[in-house]
Amino acid sequence: MTTEVKQSRLSRRQVLALRGLRLPSAALRMLREAGIYCEPAVSIEYQHLAQKYVICGRESGGAVAHIGAYCGFVGVTGGRLEWLSRVESVGRNGIHATVVAPSLVRIQAFRNERTFELLMTRHDLIPKTTGKRPALQSQVVFHGTHGAFPARSSTEESSLDDLVLPEFLSRAGELLSVPLAFHEVARIAINATHCMGCKTPQLLVPGEATQQPGVIC
Repeated sequence: MTTEVKQSRLSRRQVLALRGLRLPSAALRMLREAGIYCEPAVSIEYQHLAQKYVICGRESGGAVAHIGAYCGFVGVTGGRLEWLSRVESVGRNGIHATVVAPSLVRIQAFRNERTFELLMTRHDLIPKTTGKRPALQSQVVFHGTHGAFPARSSTEESSLDDLVLPEFLSRAGELLSVPLAFHEVARIAINATHCMGCKTPQLLVPGEATQQPGVIC
């Protein structure tokens, strides 16, 4: 007896929500040559002591002068999450910290010179039958491409802390609005694409959990 397995094809937006930014091969090659490692993948992990499933992600990325990429995680309402563990890697522009949560929003930013791409996706666990592994539900919160900072009336060289969000337009030329609750964390992610030789988490923050043994994905 044969069993037919039906596989539904994911739409482009569904792939984007699940896997993150789909950068062209030339951009990926430039990141590799620059030594920038940005890991957008999320996974479902099981905490044996707590007897529950969580979503695991790794904050990572950094920049060199002409290119940058960064991926971090925040709460579903835009609040900062505490890291589970810091990653003291030998190199720079790599993995900085690990986070686990029942649900979270991934913020991924890419910069090529002065042009930006920004993707925010929400990830939740959908319960199944008791005792079975839950499913991962992913959806796009915001996606902007070919963004650029507004023209400045004064000198363009200013502190990164003063930078506003780049402006992203739809194909019809309309301004795309980043959800208000995520303005600050999106700005931090964009700034992180300028963080040359980055070794410090930009979005995740320390907390009590960092002092206790925990689950490391």
